[in-house]
Amino acid sequence: MTSESRYQDAYVWIWLPRELVPVVAGVLTRADGLLVFNYGRSYLARSNAIPIYEPELPLKAGALPLLAGLSMPNCIRDAAPDAWGRRVIINRKLGRGGRQVDTAELDELTYLLESGSDRSGALDFQLSPSIYLPRLPTAASLEDLLQAVYKVEQGAPLDPDLDQALLHGSSIGGARPKALITADDRKYIAKFSSRNDVYSVVKAEFIAMRLAALVGIAAAAVRLVRALDKDVLLIERFDRDRTEAGWRRIPMVSALTLFGLDELMARYASYEDLAAIVRHRFDEPTKTLHELFARLVFNVLCGNTDDHARNHAAFWDGRSLRLTPAYDVCPQQRAGNEATQAMLVVGDNRFSKISVCLDAAPAFLLSPDAAVAIVVHQVGVIRDLWEKVCDEASLSVIDRRLFWRRQFLNPFAFEGAPPAISSLLG
Repeated sequence: MTSESRYQDAYVWIWLPRELVPVVAGVLTRADGLLVFNYGRSYLARSNAIPIYEPELPLKAGALPLLAGLSMPNCIRDAAPDAWGRRVIINRKLGRGGRQVDTAELDELTYLLESGSDRSGALDFQLSPSIYLPRLPTAASLEDLLQAVYKVEQGAPLDPDLDQALLHGSSIGGARPKALITADDRKYIAKFSSRNDVYSVVKAEFIAMRLAALVGIAAAAVRLVRALDKDVLLIERFDRDRTEAGWRRIPMVSALTLFGLDELMARYASYEDLAAIVRHRFDEPTKTLHELFARLVFNVLCGNTDDHARNHAAFWDGRSLRLTPAYDVCPQQRAGNEATQAMLVVGDNRFSKISVCLDAAPAFLLSPDAAVAIVVHQVGVIRDLWEKVCDEASLSVIDRRLFWRRQFLNPFAFEGAPPAISSLLG
């Protein structure tokens, strides 16, 4: 049961394309247990106003109806914190008493208004329609942030400076411990090791992201650093653009928003349906479809079964969509061989098999030969550059044996594949 909130509404501020400061777009209001959005009159009167996302929130006056099954607009929910950020906020409000508290105990307006302002995409949330007061970070080292992460995992209270520093990253989605940092004139998401990790999750994601780039996928840039003798993964943010005058924020929406589905319906999301959306609504649809197919294949080959619809996203400029760089490509632990992807691949089939990907190839405007060629290329690169990338990560021999042919190039992925592909395993 969600606890009663002291908030009844939140003003939604947006960074318009190419602008450096936000403007108020409208208000999100509680109504009969739902959160309903209205654009402000001043925003609708702007010559450069864009829909937060269309068709979900078109530029119209009045309360905009929610899509069927949703309790708030999905394109606004995209900017809310996920599991880790919600845990940080619960820790901040309840301390050790919140250790066993379910994240559903606090409501969405609380999470929107009490998380950091430097969130994914180009939205933020304020109590005022006229004065923008960002919830700014306190500078902290990676070592201090890692210590703060461990305290949150234990349900222990933080001192005010660390509380504010960790809160800054609470607005970014995902379940892994993380924070936001700026270094070398770039903005990064820092992902930390968890005390509960039974293997090097951080290094596994680094290796997968590096190999994704090496096979030709447009993937976010990553690097590994150390703090308190622990690995920290730095992912360069692609929703920020540095200019001489300051930082611009780039609007984006998740694939879950493209589908019009809520979290509970996410299991019905499919690559096949996403391909249909790309064909009809994206810039450069053919090129984008080939890129999306390559990402699907790579997820299967590297054992990333956490490819749910919030782990795919598109830039939105008010008129059209462009696929963002790949992110959160992280091999998942598996006990046996059989595995399934988080999203359906083709029809009602979600098995993590190359043969299933090939069945879906026509939806991506690929001939059978072209689809096989993509798989052959990726398998060859993963096989040939595996040791080199593991060396970059300083991956132990034990972890190499754990990942190889279990997460990466698991035999199950090749069951039923054409001989041109299955023969590559040797």
